[in-house]
Amino acid sequence: MLIDTHAHLDYTDYDPDRAEVIARATEAGVTEIISIGTRLDSSTRAVELAENFPNIWATVGIHPGEVDLAPEDAVEWLRALAQSSRVVAIGEIGLDYHHLPTDPAKVAANKKRQAALFGAQLELTAELGLNAVIHQRDSWEDTLRILADFTGKVRGVFHCFGGTVEQAREVLALGHLVSFTGIVTFKNARQVQETARALEPGEFMVETDCPYLAPVPDRGKRCEPAHTRRVAEQIAQLRGTRLEEIAAWTTETARGFFGFKR
Repeated sequence: MLIDTHAHLDYTDYDPDRAEVIARATEAGVTEIISIGTRLDSSTRAVELAENFPNIWATVGIHPGEVDLAPEDAVEWLRALAQSSRVVAIGEIGLDYHHLPTDPAKVAANKKRQAALFGAQLELTAELGLNAVIHQRDSWEDTLRILADFTGKVRGVFHCFGGTVEQAREVLALGHLVSFTGIVTFKNARQVQETARALEPGEFMVETDCPYLAPVPDRGKRCEPAHTRRVAEQIAQLRGTRLEEIAAWTTETARGFFGFKR
């Protein structure tokens, strides 16, 4: 039994065969999937999917790359969506300094908007008693600084984690978790492989971030939740253990973190 803790099943990539994609996941032993919201429309679709498929859960949130398109009342919309019992976290939220406006004059304003919406969504997370799915790219110090104000109120999972063992320890010391994707199967991903070897059971989860980051040998193709199995198999190989052990550890961690069946 495996849980894909981060999938973008609402994306148009799956419009031709979404039901078949979900069925293939089940056949691969991926018994539950969390469909992640990135905008208001994406979050709405994630909730609809979760309400129509018993093995799918949802998160709702505004991705940092979407902040300039978010309406002023975005948090109120998210609060309403989060009333569904199928919503298990707020996310994907955070900071992304990798994809900033090309106009230098707009960079500061965009960063300010990202920080404001990140903070507002963390406040909503605390209010609702949920946890958060964190997106962090090229924004390490600012992300941790904003999260520090919510220590003891909100736990987060740093999804698609690619940092060092030391960075993972920093996240864990603050009460958060990390999650690994198909990147662990890439030949040049030595840093994240070292981290996946070093962490203890209960400190990490597995995901696909599909349709992105398909694991080897399908790198560059459309990823799907069934590939969670390959992620777990690679981590098991790196750690010199069995797939069944990684599946048991990560499933227990995911169930505890997301609190299914609200």
